[in-house]
This record gives sequence, C-alpha cells and structure tokens, in this order.
Amino acid sequence: MRLLVLGATGSVGRLVVAQGLARGHAITAQTRHSARGAALLPSARVMAADATDATALTPLCAGQDAVIFALGTDRGGPTTLFSDATRALLAAMAEARVERLVAITGVGAGETRGHGGFLYDRIIFPLFTRHRYADKDRQEALIRASGTDWTILRPAPFAATPGAAPMQRVTAIAPTTRLTRVTREEVAAFALDCAEQGLHRQQAVFFGHGSA
Repeated sequence: MRLLVLGATGSVGRLVVAQGLARGHAITAQTRHSARGAALLPSARVMAADATDATALTPLCAGQDAVIFALGTDRGGPTTLFSDATRALLAAMAEARVERLVAITGVGAGETRGHGGFLYDRIIFPLFTRHRYADKDRQEALIRASGTDWTILRPAPFAATPGAAPMQRVTAIAPTTRLTRVTREEVAAFALDCAEQGLHRQQAVFFGHGSA
C-alpha cells in the first residue's frame, strides 16, 4: 500500500513507519523538520509539512491508499493541535480523494475516560494529559462527522512490555472495563492492520492489556 503517516517522527509514528516499510509498503512520512525526519527515517519518503495546513498536506495525500494519524505532543497545557491538524487533514484528504483514515487517539478520549487503571485515571490524566484529551475529543468528533472511511484507535496507557494478560479490543466499554497497558509496537502493528485489512470501519476501538 501507499501510506501517509502524520507525526512520523513521534514515538509511535516512527514504529508505524518502520513496521510499514518492513511489510513492504511505500511510506510517506510527514514531519515538521525534514532533516530530523531523514535522520530518523532513512528508508521513508520524508516530507516536511505543517500538519495544521491543509494546503501543505494535500500534495502529501495525493496518490495515497490510506492515512495513519499518529501525531502527538508532550505539552501539558491547553492545545488545539489535534483538532486543527485533523481539520486540515480531512480537507486535504477530500481534495486528494483519499478515503481511508486510521487515527490514533488514546485512553482518556470519549467513553474511555476512567478506564485506564488507578495510576493513569487518578494521577497521569488529571495532572498531565487532560488538556490534550479535551482536544482529542474535538478531534474524534470531526472524524466521526467526516465522510472518510475512518477507524479511531484508543490505546491503553503505554508500557515497555505488554504484561501477562491477553490483548483486548473493545468497542463497547462496560463499567468494569480496565485496560492498563499496551506497547507502542503493538499500537503501530494494529494501526497498520486496520489500514491494510479495513478492520473496525466506523468504529472507535479501545485496546490493550488488563491486569493479570
């Protein structure tokens, strides 16, 4: 496939690019800084573009079979990065006539809030990530209202290892659902599976491992 990866130099984006290349795909890697992207992603087609600029994204979308949105930020304060970038991307995809979108958001978006385990729900979310998830809620609303063939992926809190519990993929979250860990490698692999196989069309998927 021909895949565009937004946020290609981030911790998940880099793995999407590496795994996608290993699977034989032609990858266009969006980054804000081409020199850094070329150093990190030597085998990809690295393109510098502002992710919030639809005009800049349109030529990157042209000819692609799918887009994987892996953009992230480390900023703790209020942000509109995710909604601004999504708004621009949707316009660019429409202009370039690209339909398939796999967007990685995370635990804390929508109905996943309060389902990431004690540490995440009581400490990390309120102190560090709540502002970005307020904007990821806006992002998800834009995606749902779009005419794209979308899948939203909401990974559990990131961990170095998956732990002993089996992987779960949940589209209807029960009050007792708790997914407390997932590796970035697993997130990248699942995003590529969804792009390749058309999995979970028009669905938001909460996924990861629970406590053993």
